[in-house]
Amino acid sequence: MAITDFLELDRTLSDEQRIVRDTVRRFVDAEVLPHIGQWCAEGRFPEHLIPMMGEMGLFGSTLPEEYGCAQVDSLTYGLIMQELERGDSGLRSFASVQSGLVMYPIFSFGNDEQKKQWLPKMATGEKIGCFGLTEPDGGSNPIGMKTRAVKDGKQYVLSGAKMWITNGNLSDVAVVFAQTGAAGDHRAVRGFLVEKGTPGFKVNEVQRKIGLRASNTSELVFEDCRIPAENLLPGTSQGLKCALMCLNQARYGIAFGAVGAAIGCFEEAVGYTAQRAPFGKSLDHYQITQMKLADILTQITLGQLICFRLAALKDAGALQPEQISMAKRNNCRMALETARRCRELLGANGITYEFHAGRHETNLISVDTYEGTYEVHTLILGQKITGKNAFD
Repeated sequence: MAITDFLELDRTLSDEQRIVRDTVRRFVDAEVLPHIGQWCAEGRFPEHLIPMMGEMGLFGSTLPEEYGCAQVDSLTYGLIMQELERGDSGLRSFASVQSGLVMYPIFSFGNDEQKKQWLPKMATGEKIGCFGLTEPDGGSNPIGMKTRAVKDGKQYVLSGAKMWITNGNLSDVAVVFAQTGAAGDHRAVRGFLVEKGTPGFKVNEVQRKIGLRASNTSELVFEDCRIPAENLLPGTSQGLKCALMCLNQARYGIAFGAVGAAIGCFEEAVGYTAQRAPFGKSLDHYQITQMKLADILTQITLGQLICFRLAALKDAGALQPEQISMAKRNNCRMALETARRCRELLGANGITYEFHAGRHETNLISVDTYEGTYEVHTLILGQKITGKNAFD
């Protein structure tokens, strides 16, 4: 039994689920962990891994095989995200955006032509996408978005900006949500496909980040950007609700990914404290160390249980947004605290790229914030509990 599978959840996996997870684990061990410190120091995303990930079926993996996707179940998808983030949050973020925030809305809200044009090439990684909802001044309040799309004959004219966009500089297409009616009318928010190179569409990479160093983060700017009317995602007629459905797909994967980051930190701390002996015996002989490790393992295990239950509910069609909020809120904060405590156990080595806990910690500061902050998910749960809206 692996120490991070304390309740033997591995026994509940099918052979296929276990094979997929272990395949991604080996990929991360061989292709990511030996080099991720250097990529972070350089501040670059490892683009050369994209074709490999596509060949492994890691993009849009829950979508139908007719589009070149693996069509795996929800738990398998979650385990993929777990193992990718055990490597680095930037790697999981790339796959999450490609899968949950681009391929999912094209599949769910696009027409047949849009699906056939984009999904097969995105499944292989030949084409990359990004998702534009968050704005520079909007943050957690998408209802107040300022980006507008005005119909002009057979075109829409987009004006505005989106911020903190993962994959922005790498993308061939952006799924962009914009206001088509009166300001604040959530029913008039629609989704569009904006292709790279469209006049009036600019992408500016965000520089000098202290976290998510091995991830591409950008600003999208639309200055009288004209796109064909057929680039509207026709199924987004439910307005902002469609954008939030996309976010729920991403948050689900984040809940699993955060557990992966915590596992990576914990396994490193266990190995390090068994070897480090500054006072004549290894650090794991000491009560304080053992207490910290016991606390961390317990929290990881609780996070795993939440994720496995989410997967079962998702496949049964019974998963509720508030349940995803609980998982995202809990697991991200758990992973951030785990990374901090494991970095402490590494001593001075914890702040170097030779080890992983410090890197995970700075990444998880962002992961804890994006796709809904801890506080926003707290209010979502509070509203479910009390029936009262505290957002006003």
